[in-house]
Amino acid sequence: MSINITGIIGVNGGIQMNAPGAAPIPLTVEYLVVGGGGGGGGGRSSQGHYTGGPGGGAGGLLTGTFSNPSTGTAYTVTVGVGGAAGTTDAVNNSGSNGANSVFSNIIALGGGGGGSAGGPTFPPTNPERTGKTGGSGGGSGYYTTAGGSGTSGQGNNGGFSSSNPSGGFQGPGGGGGAGAVGGNSSSLYGGGSGGAGLASSITGTSVTYAGGGGAGGLGGFSGLDYRGGAGGSGGGGSGSGVDGNYTLTATAGTPNTGGGGGGGARNEAQSPGAGAAGGSGVVILRIPSSYSATFSGVTSSLSTAVPGYKIYTVTAGTGTVIFS
Repeated sequence: MSINITGIIGVNGGIQMNAPGAAPIPLTVEYLVVGGGGGGGGGRSSQGHYTGGPGGGAGGLLTGTFSNPSTGTAYTVTVGVGGAAGTTDAVNNSGSNGANSVFSNIIALGGGGGGSAGGPTFPPTNPERTGKTGGSGGGSGYYTTAGGSGTSGQGNNGGFSSSNPSGGFQGPGGGGGAGAVGGNSSSLYGGGSGGAGLASSITGTSVTYAGGGGAGGLGGFSGLDYRGGAGGSGGGGSGSGVDGNYTLTATAGTPNTGGGGGGGARNEAQSPGAGAAGGSGVVILRIPSSYSATFSGVTSSLSTAVPGYKIYTVTAGTGTVIFS
């Protein structure tokens, strides 16, 4: 007996099957859109008080299924770049926000830049110490009580410089991640860790995106109290001095994860260290294998790792996509 199967009736174990005369499977577009990560703040000397820079916030993360897609329509696609790092020893040495990533009307916001490490006086009073608002908020600097604000549904707040038992304030906070708030400083001069990101299996493999950047510590000292914070899972960069070594510079957010950049360290005997840039974002689209996508103006790649689907990953640029 022979069986002739044509026309798509559904997906069974990831394999699309057709029945005779059945209507074609409708176009569905699953998406993951991650904004560019925020840059980490630079280290600073504030009237003899040596402070590290806060971590950058992760880019906003949005995932779901696109409503009512159509063939032949050009949809906007943009991959946000990471935010620039904060400079060294300036009064305002905060990191810059990352750029938004876009698919049609779905906009994942860039991560908030890490705030300024300190100010020209002690206690510092410059408002730039507060982390910037973004998809996830940037960490805040020395002598702060709140991190930068994250955006509901996209990310979390950054960490800050919580008070210590002696009445002073501790080091800078880590940037927020898509899955968790940024860590507050846990020591007098140490930096908070970046917030964790979120995992997605849209490509067929579980990958974590949008981790916050760790804050810088007081580099050059081996004690745990002076260490920089670790980057959050999902591409967050580590703060300078994370191992107590001033020569270990802050690390950038991982490209195409939207990870926040790490904050720079400050060493009493050496010049302060700059923060690190945020990682670029990404746009990933998954459609049934009976359809195709044509991109213009962007860098994209195609995977068929999941049976029955085509998975397009866009890693740079601004342009359009047309489904057919």
